Amino acid sequence: MTSGTAKYIVVGGGIAGVTCVEQLASQNTVDDILLLTPYPLIKAVTNFRQEVHTADGRCFGYGKLCICSGATPKLLAKGNPFVLGIRDTDSVQELQKRLVGSRRIVVAGNGGIALELVHEVRDCEVIWAIKDPSIGTSYFDSAAAEFFLPSLGKSSSPGASGPSRRTKYTTSPGSTAAMGKLVEGMSGSALGPDWQENLQMQGANDTRRVHIEFECEVQQICEQKPAGIVMRERDVGVQKGQTEEESWSVYVKLSNGAVYGCDFIVSATGVRPYTQPFLEGNELTLAEDGGLLVDDHMTTSIPDVYAAGDVCSVAWTRTAHWFQMRLWTQARQMGAYAARCMVADSVGESVDLDFCFELFAHITRFFGYKVVLLGRYNGQGLGSDYELLLRCTPGVEYVKLVMQCGRVVGALFVGETDLEETFENLILNQMDLSAFGESLLDPCIEIEDYFD
Repeated sequence: MTSGTAKYIVVGGGIAGVTCVEQLASQNTVDDILLLTPYPLIKAVTNFRQEVHTADGRCFGYGKLCICSGATPKLLAKGNPFVLGIRDTDSVQELQKRLVGSRRIVVAGNGGIALELVHEVRDCEVIWAIKDPSIGTSYFDSAAAEFFLPSLGKSSSPGASGPSRRTKYTTSPGSTAAMGKLVEGMSGSALGPDWQENLQMQGANDTRRVHIEFECEVQQICEQKPAGIVMRERDVGVQKGQTEEESWSVYVKLSNGAVYGCDFIVSATGVRPYTQPFLEGNELTLAEDGGLLVDDHMTTSIPDVYAAGDVCSVAWTRTAHWFQMRLWTQARQMGAYAARCMVADSVGESVDLDFCFELFAHITRFFGYKVVLLGRYNGQGLGSDYELLLRCTPGVEYVKLVMQCGRVVGALFVGETDLEETFENLILNQMDLSAFGESLLDPCIEIEDYFD
């Protein structure tokens, strides 16, 4: 399509954009629906004419527009050839290529991508620099983090995650090449929950070793070892045939004074909403985190312009057990809900806020364990007005309940506990469980049958 007009235009080919288009197509079989991707193709949006302009000179008119442009990684050093940001499938493929000849890498960041990456890399030393006192602070408290530490020395096995029930989205052979020069330098869609599946993350060593530097950040990156600096080689061990003062491709100085040589650096320090092409000439309201503010119909501050996924920040009054977190699952939910709102607004109908925004729920895998997060799983926004119930079997399971006034308001399940459905219902119905006390997590009691 060179130019033209479509009733619905969706910008962005990530999970939010694709889900939005699928939902639009299922609810509307008459009007044209146009998906524009990848997002660097978008040059500008002129709302007073309701047009989208692309970098290659094309122009598309729209009736309703949904911005699903996602987010861009916060790189430690933009343009540095030794710094690799992990955000999309292309960057993961580049990571695989670089790992083949690498003996040591530095991973900076403490989010989901960093947690998964550190576990997936095999036959390579990993120096993991995190700014927090424990790993995975976005997902775990310090006690749960301790549960995972023994798994650091174990790498994953290909195919160990088992079958997936999720829909898989792939590109057809030759589709990238067909776009020609437009693809060069572009970022693709964000990684989904199964991004590491069937990937060979293998380095050049005979063994794997992980060393964590807590409460520090990358302070300096240089291609020559800083003069007068004592290296930290002894802290992580020296591979066979390697000297402590061996020359490396790049050196990293941390804020705690430690300096490490490595083959390259992986930047996994978070993302920022990608809004730049849409701001000039438009009165779009931004949240403090830089996202496009949306109301309970996923509508921005401009009529007929919606937003979903990582690019947006919700401004509606949230329920007691839901909060926004830039995750693949929420991007998918927002994309589908935005589509329903677009269709409803087009025909003058009302639509209630989707039930998926009643309770925060996320399922993933870290260090080979199934992880389920429900509600205020880390006591977010509760201050000190809550108590915890814990059950832990090292190497098997970790269960945490967040209780407030005798009611469950959040939960974390690690391992095959089979408790998530029961406690999802208990969070939603807010049953008073004060009478059960600590026996609520007694392994001898079949709690899921009791509340069935």
